[in-house]
Amino acid sequence: MQLLITGGLGFIGSNLVRYLLNTHPDYTIINLDAVTYAGHPENLFAVTNNPRYKFVKGRIEDPNVVNDIVSGKRFGAIDGIINLAAESHVDRSISDPAVFVQTNVMGTQVLLEAAYKHGKLPTGGFRIKYVQVSTDEVYGSLGPTGLFTEETPLAANSPYSASKAAADLLCRAYFHTFGFPAVITRCSNNYGPYQHPEKLIPLFITNCFVNKQVPVYGDGLNVRDWLHVEDHCRAIDLAFHKGQAGEVYNIGGNNERTNMQITQLVLKELGKGPELIKYVEDRLGHDRRYAIDSTKIQNELGWKPIHTFETGIYQTIAWYKTNQSWLNAVTKQPDFAPVVVPVTTATVV
Repeated sequence: MQLLITGGLGFIGSNLVRYLLNTHPDYTIINLDAVTYAGHPENLFAVTNNPRYKFVKGRIEDPNVVNDIVSGKRFGAIDGIINLAAESHVDRSISDPAVFVQTNVMGTQVLLEAAYKHGKLPTGGFRIKYVQVSTDEVYGSLGPTGLFTEETPLAANSPYSASKAAADLLCRAYFHTFGFPAVITRCSNNYGPYQHPEKLIPLFITNCFVNKQVPVYGDGLNVRDWLHVEDHCRAIDLAFHKGQAGEVYNIGGNNERTNMQITQLVLKELGKGPELIKYVEDRLGHDRRYAIDSTKIQNELGWKPIHTFETGIYQTIAWYKTNQSWLNAVTKQPDFAPVVVPVTTATVV
C-alpha cells in the first residue's frame, strides 16, 4: 500500500505519518508539504531515513506537482490520499482570508480532480480512496447543551471554517456526481506533541516557560472538546480503511473544557500564578462552544478515544518541557511571525 499524505509536516500530519509507518510495516508514505511556518522538517526528523518514507516539497493547489504524484509518474501507483494540508489558524484567516481559500478550497479541488482522473479503473470504480480531514468548526457554534452530529447543518462562522466547509462540500460533490470514494472526518480540537505554539495549549505552555502572560479571549468561558492527536490518528486510519464512501465521521474526545479551565490547569502544572493571565478582547465571530457526538464512528468503525484528558494534557506538558530544541527551531523560522488581527480585536502572539 502506498499512501499520499498531504500536510505531513504539520501537527496532525506528522503524528499521522509516524503512526502509519509504525502500524503498517508494509506501507509506503509519500508526504507532500509546502513547508510553511506550521510545517517543520524536525517534526519528522526521526523517519527521514526510513526507506518507506518519501518527501516532496510542494503545494496541493499546484496541479503539476499533484498530478506528478497521483498519476504514478513520480513514485509509482498510489492507493489513497489523506488530505491534512490546510491553513488552520482562525486568527490568521481573519487577517488574510484569501490564503485560506486558495489552499483549503482550491487545493482540495486539485487533489480531488487528480484522484478522480488518475484513479478511475477501466472496469469501473476507483483504485484511489480519499479522506478529507476536516473540523467541527464547520458546524458553527453550539448553545450550552447539545452535540454536533453528522447531520448538523454547516454554519461556518470564520473564514477558516468557511474554507473547510467549502472543501467538504467539494468532496461530497465528487462522490455524488462522479461516484468518487471520498470520506470526510470532522474532529474536535486536537492537542499533543508537535503542535505549533500559535495554538492555545502549546502557546500557554511555552509562555509559562518564560513567565510571559497568557492571553485569554473574552471571559475565558468558550468551551472546546479536546481530542488527543494519537486518538485522532487512529480514527483517520479507520476512516481510510473501513469508512464508507460519501460518509462523514465525527471524531471527538468527550473532554469538554472551558478555555479558563485549560489556562488554570497549565498554570498550576507549571507552578505559575493567576498573575500571568491576561484577558484580551474577544476574537471576531468567536464560536462559544463546540462538542462532538462520535457515536457513528464508534458504532460503525469500532473507534473510541483511549487518552483521558487528565493523562493526555500532563503528557503534553511534559513533552514540551523535554523538547526545547524543537520549540526553538520552530519559533525561529524566518517566516514565523505574530498573527495580525483587525484593530477591533487584541493581538495574540
